[in-house]
Amino acid sequence: MEEIEVGKITHHFSKIEVGVIQITTDEKLKKGDTIHIKGATTDFEQKVESMQINHKDVPEAKKGESFGLKVKGPVREHDTVYKVVG
Repeated sequence: MEEIEVGKITHHFSKIEVGVIQITTDEKLKKGDTIHIKGATTDFEQKVESMQINHKDVPEAKKGESFGLKVKGPVREHDTVYKVVG
């Protein structure tokens, strides 16, 4: 499996288990993609099941956009988000 860096975590809302991901590369992220979130104390994979920009569901996010994602574990600002391909 190959991993492509797509962005960073910019916020984490622990009470509702939502992370905000900012896309920082030309690689798009879509519903159904598998991502790997990695940081100093973070290391897990999960499927992108719903993405929201300004509280509206969106099918994908591209460079420069930030979106909210329900995360299965705690994440921290500056954690790196990779798209798992292959």
